[in-house]
Amino acid sequence: MVQHYQELIVWQKAMELVERVYRMTRTFPKDERFGLTSQIQRAAVSIPSNIAEGHARSSKKEYRNFLSISQGSTAEVETQTLIAVRLGYVTSKQTENIMSLLDEISRMLNAIKKKLAPRPSPLAPRPSP
Repeated sequence: MVQHYQELIVWQKAMELVERVYRMTRTFPKDERFGLTSQIQRAAVSIPSNIAEGHARSSKKEYRNFLSISQGSTAEVETQTLIAVRLGYVTSKQTENIMSLLDEISRMLNAIKKKLAPRPSPLAPRPSP
């Protein structure tokens, strides 16, 4: 069992994503500093932050909720990256690693959420067909 959130592979991958997003946004126009640059950076930072906060919570339900927030942030980063491509700030080729990492993180978050989902009690009555 993982004792600390920093041991989670998904958290480590999310931290790598943050680094890549910050490197990518360095190339954005300066007038985007308070626009798209800020938005995508905050969404990227939100992913490992919510994984860490959820891991520190006392219940599986709370942990799942924070993982869901992280999942939403992966969709934000993906969308904002696609906007950056459309605006010509970066090319699709330049974002391949980010998009691949987002997909991997999203799948990992889903797997953890499924693992944390409540399971029906073996003593609970089963619904009739």
